[in-house]
Amino acid sequence: MFSSYIAIGDSFTEGVGDDLPDGRVRGWADFVAVGLALASPEIVSYANLAIRGRKLGPLLTEQLEPAVAQHPQLISINGGGNDIMRPRVSTVSVTEQLMAAADRVTGAGIHLVMLSGANPTDHLPLGGLVAKRGEELDSTVRALFPRENATFVDNWADTGLRALRYWSQDRLHLNALGHARVASNVLTALGVAVPAEWGVSEVAAEPAGASSRRTAAYYREYVLPWIGRRLTGRSSGDGRAAKIATLTPVDPSRATPV
Repeated sequence: MFSSYIAIGDSFTEGVGDDLPDGRVRGWADFVAVGLALASPEIVSYANLAIRGRKLGPLLTEQLEPAVAQHPQLISINGGGNDIMRPRVSTVSVTEQLMAAADRVTGAGIHLVMLSGANPTDHLPLGGLVAKRGEELDSTVRALFPRENATFVDNWADTGLRALRYWSQDRLHLNALGHARVASNVLTALGVAVPAEWGVSEVAAEPAGASSRRTAAYYREYVLPWIGRRLTGRSSGDGRAAKIATLTPVDPSRATPV
């Protein structure tokens, strides 16, 4: 059992889409921390260094060493999602960066969770191109596991997670139910019980529901601002800091999916 856990990544790991009433975001990594706390007789501490909008290179430069320096028992890494949405990307380079980070973590004696993001492409404009790149990246990384002292969690291959009910209004980020399902995937891979009160199995058993419709309002609210940031070199994470920068004791009561 792990009593200290640090998550590094981009918006997926920060928890964007799982918005709380007070304006904070929660997300799957918070759920994993709670799951570990509920299953452990010890106090579990947790930090989340993820910042939305980060491409993999800056993400690792900013977050990897600060995470390792805190000497947690567990580190999770996800990244590359923002890279594959750019006009040009080398999935070989992304894979090499991820594996170098994996070696840094496991070489420090820390257990690694490497996880792929969920697949949003059924609901996105130009989703086919992103899907091709995402599948290429996922299959390449997947082939490099198992590795010693490391766990790979393949959310990209979780076809049930592609259902619209798991996605937020922007259709790029998971909602609370989607983040809870990813947390369930991670905890299961680690051999940790998934809290029954999260209702993950019950939600998964429901019919997939309707497919998405992209309206003019959707393009105005989400697509055009994203394009604008790309054209001006801005990021949604500009000026943001990690939401939990240092290991902090987990309150097991603070995360439920709904």
